[in-house]
Amino acid sequence: MQYKKYSIKNLSSTSNLSRQIRIDREMKMMEESNLESKIELAGNAYEKPSKKLPFGVRDKIGYMFGDLANCFILGLVNSFLLIYYTNVLGIAGAVVGMLFFGARILDAFVDVTVGRLCDVTKLTKEGRFRPWIRRMKYPFCLITIILFLPFVSSFPMGLKIGYVFVTYIIFGILLSTINIPYGSMASAISSNPDDRVSLSTFRSIGSAIGGGATGFLIPIFMYVTLVDGQQVVSGMRFFIIAIVCAGIAFVAYNISYRMTTERIQVEKNEQVKGSVLIKGMLANRALVVLVIVDIFIVINQILAGTNTTYLFNDYFHNKQAMSLALLFTYGTVIVLAPFATRLTKRFGKKEASVFALLVSSALYLAMYFMHIENPWVYLVLLFIATLGTGLFNLMVWAFITDVIDYHQYITGLREDGTVYGVNSFARKFGQACAGLIGGIMLTLIGYQSSTTGGTIQTLVVENRIYALANLLPAICLFVSALVLFFAYPLNRARTLEVGAALRKINKQ
Repeated sequence: MQYKKYSIKNLSSTSNLSRQIRIDREMKMMEESNLESKIELAGNAYEKPSKKLPFGVRDKIGYMFGDLANCFILGLVNSFLLIYYTNVLGIAGAVVGMLFFGARILDAFVDVTVGRLCDVTKLTKEGRFRPWIRRMKYPFCLITIILFLPFVSSFPMGLKIGYVFVTYIIFGILLSTINIPYGSMASAISSNPDDRVSLSTFRSIGSAIGGGATGFLIPIFMYVTLVDGQQVVSGMRFFIIAIVCAGIAFVAYNISYRMTTERIQVEKNEQVKGSVLIKGMLANRALVVLVIVDIFIVINQILAGTNTTYLFNDYFHNKQAMSLALLFTYGTVIVLAPFATRLTKRFGKKEASVFALLVSSALYLAMYFMHIENPWVYLVLLFIATLGTGLFNLMVWAFITDVIDYHQYITGLREDGTVYGVNSFARKFGQACAGLIGGIMLTLIGYQSSTTGGTIQTLVVENRIYALANLLPAICLFVSALVLFFAYPLNRARTLEVGAALRKINKQ
């Protein structure tokens, strides 16, 4: 219905003025109603128009520095905290395993909570996720240093255990407050699928640089040589290493915050009920399957770093080879990065990942039966084996953005932070299982802890360490490949179909 708008100059009475005001008010209400009817963003939200700079290299580099920061800290903690607790503080592996398991279970729930907070808190001019990075980098970097305070080794065992429990739990909580917003931010930087693949690739490169640098350099500096020539793990060296890693991470977080831009800024008009949200998550088959796969992948990833440390420390007795082995855990990502987009377009993320994981599983199984004693021969085969896991880790963040899109496609709800938090819940549960398995396995195989930097293990224990380092990855990667192949619904064709449908919906 069309309304004629009268000029106030032509009005001759108060009644006409009142009539004009009513007409103007009705026209405004109709315009707002028409605007709302055109909004297609899910969850009763609208997308705020943005005049920000277009997506480009600046965003890719900035996002890369975010995970570089994460992995300078996580590379230290995930690969070396267990050996620090057992060989510097003298805590039994089973106790550490229970600590890791309990803390990660708690962290998993914290991840979902932080993800939900990201989705429901008020949108700022900086975006929804970047402010978390700006604020939380301070306490997170600080708690990383506190984990390795050197004087804790002189505490009585009861106080020592209490201290590591409290500080490690705080570390996990603070990690969630910076890692969940960072991961969720990818979907807010750009809605273009190709841009998101680029962000996933650059994030993986940042992870590889941070994790590879820590894995390669820390074994070189964490030992001191005693008067008898024996090299032992040093608590003071670990403290200095923690300060350096936290300092580098702090600078990298600042770079990430300043160089990224949230262009997709969605303001929520009303809250989604918890029952509706949970029902939608369970209906998202892609999310459920990715959760299961991520549990096994993360178990392998954490145990690979930890077991490699023990393998080269106690079986091969070669710290130089240890540095290279830990570098392979992350360095293969850089080798594969230039081919990521090509592989995704030609084969699909699911198809390429399944093949790579099966090849890696077969190689780990072969290395177990070969029982290699030369560390350099083992390194060559290890490099090839880690290519498979490297390919999946390179694509995993693009998997998550696909799952977020699929969630909107089947439920009509756009809940980036919550979906990412649920997936992170799975990864934390995997980390919890890895910590528990790693600690308990060390005790079961008879590994001897030490407060003086390490002891010489028996030949039986050394051989058991070798078996763990190869059989556990073989099993985890094989199970991951099978679940991904038979249950994950987003093959190449389906992913393209969902993407095309969402682009059509969001244009209406």
